[in-house]
Amino acid sequence: MPSVVVFDYGFGNVRSMVRAIDNIGVDVELTSNRQAALDADGLVVPGVGAYAACMKGLRAAGGDDIVYERIAHSQPVLGVCVGEQVMFNEGNERSEYCEGLGLIAGSVNLLDAQVVPHMGWNTVQAPDSSSIFNNIASERFYFVHSYAAHAHADGSPIGVATHEDAFTQPVQACITTASYGNDTFIAAVEKGSLTVTQFHPEKSGEAGAQLLKNWVSTFNEKR
Repeated sequence: MPSVVVFDYGFGNVRSMVRAIDNIGVDVELTSNRQAALDADGLVVPGVGAYAACMKGLRAAGGDDIVYERIAHSQPVLGVCVGEQVMFNEGNERSEYCEGLGLIAGSVNLLDAQVVPHMGWNTVQAPDSSSIFNNIASERFYFVHSYAAHAHADGSPIGVATHEDAFTQPVQACITTASYGNDTFIAAVEKGSLTVTQFHPEKSGEAGAQLLKNWVSTFNEKR
């Protein structure tokens, strides 16, 4: 049975994520233990609240080094919501700049919409090359956020990841987008052993459960 650690650093809907992963028949543990996080087949980095606060908490718990080490060894990592956002180069929230982990090119900024947060169900535009959206690309997923990262209109990343060297070999980012208000933003990224979603798979019903199953099914491919 595959094993997953949900990294417990004080931010995120950790209990609902643990339940969602347990419900798909995966051995799951909620912990901040470094060795457990490195040994697991998959690592989930959750996150809710302010970007800077999440980054501070993640660094304090040693989560940044754990993520870098897993990526260097092609071990799967899944970032969710603000846990997705911190994988980008930087966040700009309420005029506060914060450096992210720099594993994905781009910055996180306020959504261009009359009403924020973007809260509720929404569809996504996933490329055919996506693994996590296999057979569920037309489904709806649950979002709760006011900030997001963006890509070029053709779906390519904006700029270069500041820590691109964390990947042991060149990898292409497979970018899925969603639209809200006047904005088209990044809903998910698959890049080597790193997968991130702006939406909450653990709150997205059957579609979210299938996405988690699809992620788990990539474990052997990433090693």
